Amino acid sequence: MSSIDRQGPVPPYQQIARKLRERIAAGDIPVGRRIPLLVEMEQEYEVARDTLRKAVQVLREEGLVETVQGMGVYVIAVPGDQPDE
Repeated sequence: MSSIDRQGPVPPYQQIARKLRERIAAGDIPVGRRIPLLVEMEQEYEVARDTLRKAVQVLREEGLVETVQGMGVYVIAVPGDQPDE
């Protein structure tokens, strides 16, 4: 189980987004692979689905993942691979 600091200044959804971003950067979740399902992350992080959805939305906005309807959320880029804006 991954620990989330519920008392710290960084909101849980940002902590989870950071952990997922780190796993993508390390190659634990390579491009083309699905990130864990919300139900799996619910058990791992012990947070509400809304918190997980916010974390995934952060990664989506960063261009790291995309949702494939009915299939899940897939990695489409590695942090640092995106062109500077």
